[in-house]
Amino acid sequence: MDLLVINARLITVPAGTDDPGYIERGWMRVEDGRIVALGAGDPPATAAGEVLDVAGAFVAPGFVSSHSHLFTSGLRGLGVADTLYGWCDSMLGMTAHATAEDIYWSTLHGALDFLANGVTTAYNFTDPLQAWESMVDGRREGTAPLREPAYHTRQADGCLDAGIRFVDSIGMDATAGTDEEIFARFEAAVAHTRAMDPAYALGASIMGQVQWSPRPDAAEIEVEAMRRFGVTNQAHFLESPEAVPLQQSKFRMYADAGALGPDMMFGHFIQTTPEIIAEAAAGGASMSWQPASNGRLASGVALVPEMIERGMKVGMGLDDQACTDVSDPWQNMRMGIVMQRARTKDPLSMMPERVLRLHTLGSAEIMGVADRVGSLEVGKYADFVVVDPRRPDVGPLWHPVRSYVLACGLRNLTRVYVGGELVSEGGVSTNPRAAEASARLHDSLPRVAERLGRHPH
Repeated sequence: MDLLVINARLITVPAGTDDPGYIERGWMRVEDGRIVALGAGDPPATAAGEVLDVAGAFVAPGFVSSHSHLFTSGLRGLGVADTLYGWCDSMLGMTAHATAEDIYWSTLHGALDFLANGVTTAYNFTDPLQAWESMVDGRREGTAPLREPAYHTRQADGCLDAGIRFVDSIGMDATAGTDEEIFARFEAAVAHTRAMDPAYALGASIMGQVQWSPRPDAAEIEVEAMRRFGVTNQAHFLESPEAVPLQQSKFRMYADAGALGPDMMFGHFIQTTPEIIAEAAAGGASMSWQPASNGRLASGVALVPEMIERGMKVGMGLDDQACTDVSDPWQNMRMGIVMQRARTKDPLSMMPERVLRLHTLGSAEIMGVADRVGSLEVGKYADFVVVDPRRPDVGPLWHPVRSYVLACGLRNLTRVYVGGELVSEGGVSTNPRAAEASARLHDSLPRVAERLGRHPH
């Protein structure tokens, strides 16, 4: 379907500049799901299938979450008194007993929740085939039995059926089986994702597990998979405030294995040292920043301005609904701003324009998908949000982009589009599976909890 958007306060976030690309009264033309033209003032007089007059509302890129766990959508409010590993026990202790169909509906629900909140692309960590085990001395035993392969593939199916664009992040479960069995299992999962519609399944990646793996060669296994199958890698790394020296010592495993490069992302990357930041930046690795999650789990504050100063590329993620509770990208941006300013006592350390770029194009860049998403530019997918600063009224727009970041939010989000198609209006999904996803989620997860004797009621 062709679409012409008019009378928009356009925020384009173009590549190659720090300018947010603001156009006070702009237009954008969409054909076959992609942006074919945009500009200021009135559009050229050509035919259009549908005209969307946003009457002065903001039109901005859909948010990109560079670190997400969409299967956790039914697990909000758990582990509130815990840091990372205790919270994982409370949450993943339940999904350890979920079925492939349970996890499908949970993922679908989570993806629809992201879309309703303006997040149109996600790097999605799937729940691994090997169920969660409690951490002991900073590692897992890695002895839990494997679940059926469908447990992973149904999570990818849930993303596709929701209509969110995603990079599928797959755990290698490197303690289960021989090395060739591990590679074969991973290859099959990658093949399933790559057989999907490439407009939505944007790529496959490794869920890096060196942080908690008992294998001393876990980094080498991951690097071999990166090279053998042409995939990226994002590792949860240096996140929790516990056992920091042990965590930091594992950085050498990735460095010595040759992992540092543009295909290597570090998720969280909080408990760093100047030397670790310098080496990661010099090697070309990037990081994904989750301020709302880091605050919720008392993990700390990542040294993001210092990393950017060193030349590291940085994206932003919402992590998961179980540790941000409301998957709100505006809340995430504002938390990022206030955390950094409180830490540095310097307002210039994190400005609204920068944090908006990190949560859109910056995330797309570290995920390797910036040629398709992350900004409103000709040739890219027409993934955008419509945000009305008069519903409710946020007051005069003295600096429109700063008001968009600081004063707007989910209350102002009226519509979300993916590929020029309306996917959510007023927070209500247009997806025909949405009602069933909600019903299934409310039915299946409490039954799992009751079997475990952990139901909160």
